[in-house]
Amino acid sequence: MTVDTPPSIVFMGSPEFAAPLLRALEAHYRIAGVITQPDRPSGRGRSLKPPPVKELALELSLPLLQPRRLREPEALAQLRNWAPDLIVVAAFGQILRPEVLDLPSAGCVNVHASLLPRWRGAAPIQAAILHGDRETGVTIMRMDAGVDTGAILSQRATPIYASDTAGELSQRLAALGADLLIETLPGYLSGRISAKPQDEKGATYAPMLSKEDGRLDFNRPAEELERRVRAFQPWPGAFFDWHGQAVKVLRASVVLDQPDVPPDGPGGHTIHNSKPAIFTGKGLLVIEEIQPAGKRPMSGGDFLQGARGWA
Repeated sequence: MTVDTPPSIVFMGSPEFAAPLLRALEAHYRIAGVITQPDRPSGRGRSLKPPPVKELALELSLPLLQPRRLREPEALAQLRNWAPDLIVVAAFGQILRPEVLDLPSAGCVNVHASLLPRWRGAAPIQAAILHGDRETGVTIMRMDAGVDTGAILSQRATPIYASDTAGELSQRLAALGADLLIETLPGYLSGRISAKPQDEKGATYAPMLSKEDGRLDFNRPAEELERRVRAFQPWPGAFFDWHGQAVKVLRASVVLDQPDVPPDGPGGHTIHNSKPAIFTGKGLLVIEEIQPAGKRPMSGGDFLQGARGWA
């Protein structure tokens, strides 16, 4: 790659968060290829569903690779054949081995959905909401062999609003990250931007989520549970068991000046302003929108009309 030659870039990413980044890159640079996760079973029929990045790559007629593991010989051979000057990664879902990190002359750059070193790991957006952070952002970093430990090239912050779900915040961060990436790359590729090491003292970790993480523990305070509802929307979803089935809580609010907790303790049901509510370790969790098993989402008030024995 010379000053006058546009860099050849390979993009690695999978979920909805990564798609706007690929679209922005394709509008400004030459994309040699796209690597994304394999199609996964989804929905009740468990039919294969392509990742959003694959759908966009096909729309843009970009070369595409979907290895189960990037270390597969065929995948590594294709990557070397593309001969990228730079690899850009966004929520790819696989750790890059040294042979991949060292392949491009300009290295590998990652777009991470947090203000590193806070919330390294697989679920930074959910963690920021769950822990009541007032702001988050995106970080462009030069990748190393660690998990989100690379030196920082640029960052941009955005507030977390009281109504933000993980899905809504992810969309906002994706747009923010796409703009910041396009602003950062010219300076990085020309050497005008130097990477700054992360401050290890401020490091926190956001582990990968499982379905069971969405189970609501009503011994916890209502404010924490309301954040959990927002943090886990759309996935893995917040839920509790009622009549032997999982009921999803899609939107909730908090009432702190609750009446006395019933003798059976947190988890007891009541009705507040014609909506279903649940006693917690501190306050009432009022269910604004709910999805019973096998049914469509509905308001809390509509749910009560058919919820015999709720209170």
